[in-house]
Amino acid sequence: MNTVDAVRHDLSLLTEQDIYLFREGRHYRLYEKLGAHLMDADGVSGCFFAVWAPNARSVSVISDQNGWDPCAHPLAPRLDSSGIWQGFVPGMTRGAVYKYHLVAQNGQEWDKRDPFALFGESPPESASIVWDTEYFWTDKSWMAERGARNALDAPWSVYEMHLGSWRRKDNGELMSFVDLAGCLPEYLSGLGFTHVEFLPVMEHPFYGSWGYQTTGYFSPSSRYGSPQEFMDLVNALHRAGIGVVLDWVPSHFPNDEYGLHRFDGTHLYDHEDPRRGFHPDWNSCIFNLGRYEVRSFLISSAMFWLDAYHADGLRVDAVASMLYLDYSRKEGEWIPNEYGGRENLEAIDFLRTLNSTVYQQYPDVQTIAEESTSWPMVSRPVHLGGLGFGMKWNMGWMHDTLEYFSMDPVFRKYHQDKLTFALWYAYTENFMLPLSHDEVVYGKGSLFTKMPGDDWQKWAGLRLLYSYMYTMPGKKLLFMGAEFGQHGEWNHDGVLEWGQLEGQGAGLSAYLHDLNMLLRSDPALHGADFLPEGFEWVDFRDAEESVIAFLRRDEQKRCVLAVLNFTPVPRENYRLGVPWAGFWKELLCSDAVSYGGSGWGNYGGVQSDAIPSHGHEQSVEIALPPLGAVLFECSEG
Repeated sequence: MNTVDAVRHDLSLLTEQDIYLFREGRHYRLYEKLGAHLMDADGVSGCFFAVWAPNARSVSVISDQNGWDPCAHPLAPRLDSSGIWQGFVPGMTRGAVYKYHLVAQNGQEWDKRDPFALFGESPPESASIVWDTEYFWTDKSWMAERGARNALDAPWSVYEMHLGSWRRKDNGELMSFVDLAGCLPEYLSGLGFTHVEFLPVMEHPFYGSWGYQTTGYFSPSSRYGSPQEFMDLVNALHRAGIGVVLDWVPSHFPNDEYGLHRFDGTHLYDHEDPRRGFHPDWNSCIFNLGRYEVRSFLISSAMFWLDAYHADGLRVDAVASMLYLDYSRKEGEWIPNEYGGRENLEAIDFLRTLNSTVYQQYPDVQTIAEESTSWPMVSRPVHLGGLGFGMKWNMGWMHDTLEYFSMDPVFRKYHQDKLTFALWYAYTENFMLPLSHDEVVYGKGSLFTKMPGDDWQKWAGLRLLYSYMYTMPGKKLLFMGAEFGQHGEWNHDGVLEWGQLEGQGAGLSAYLHDLNMLLRSDPALHGADFLPEGFEWVDFRDAEESVIAFLRRDEQKRCVLAVLNFTPVPRENYRLGVPWAGFWKELLCSDAVSYGGSGWGNYGGVQSDAIPSHGHEQSVEIALPPLGAVLFECSEG
């Protein structure tokens, strides 16, 4: 039977340097020191525990291996005023289920999940599990090449997905990490995607939060399996040539009693004043980014997913809510900064530190900001005054695009600016063009239902939407189900409408595959996504016929001509200027019969004529399909 005397308090993984960095907010591998760590001490096997709880009266480890007895394994406070409690529990083994039992200064008691737990019970259970992250990776080839694959001049076509509602087992149960490893890499490779982005895989109590109410900042959700099984999934994706981006949430956390909220009886991780510490939109707690220990916790979490799970990128959620003190608040509900402004100076400094740290240690990954305002220089380097992200979601492009495509084609000629406005600011940031999960929930309908007209026009509209997205400058992101024209709104409690692949959805899926393969193979469509010289308008003024045409260029004196017709009226003998003479090969036509279209096209390409047009000495005359896009390519000389 375990006794109080069995706990060793003189053993520690923490050095003076660890404590110094932790208190400075510069310890970026804190998960190696805090939490539960299996080890041998003087020939005795057991587990070392360390937890930050500076305002607690006492802390102990309770577990299924000590009968959940708060008196069995008390931890001792370090004598360096760090607020860390620690102790070595002999005999505790991998798989032990545990919590910390804390007593506050006022005598109140409660049990808490380990903030640094590597694994935990499946919700609604909430205890932590003693575990490790040992794994034999076989993705050496990917890791050696990923710098080029994740670069800003590389093709990025991201499949965004929610693990629990992509597919289910035949009995209706969630697919596990192992199940997904067996089918997801092949599926994504077959469609030509370069990356997959997972809605948060971190442990979360409420399934309906999609993972955005995180309680386990160092543990993948046990709903789907163990840490090593999630590694299996990442490993399998890498071996298939698919990069893995993880959604990560440093902006807020849920107020579940067993989580970070009032961890030691005080507002340890969040602000005490609700004007700074409570999020009105999500009924959650806002991290206190002015507290150095909290910064160490969060940046260590970010580094953990890169270190232990080989993640290729982090998409940082709700950045706007971090940057503005008055975000979603009325007058009098927020506290200005020291200069009287609305900018959250602590969050700005935190984000810059986060990005600087990530890119210093992992120059071959990307951080991506979901930032919905016009905050300047989000994706510009810190040393130039930016926030330091690699990319930023272009929410303005997304809203304008979906608003335009939702219009009846009869009225589109009055709103041509919705298609062209994004080019005015396209190079102010490194933009990713998202058609994300947020646009197919909460009554917004699916992308398919946003398209006007009859079914034929809806399918043509989706092919045209993807054509526009894939030819405009910026990296691409598409939420699951959009690849085959899901009709229904996304429901996290359901699954995708896979039956659509038996009908018209198969043609749409085939077209998306060909778009992905063209994007990957043609540098003109991706190499200069963030450089103004990679794009040139041919004609954006033909609002009367709702047609736009433009060129995408690369450094090899080669360019792609994209022509898009946003009405269901075909255009014969449509003339456009081109930069040089030659045969303009037709690369892709969205109206091909194999995609479900009517078969309009240009018989493989067109020869230019010495007829001046659109400021060029040469021009081509093309057949432009209804609600369709055609892409041509030619090389100079």
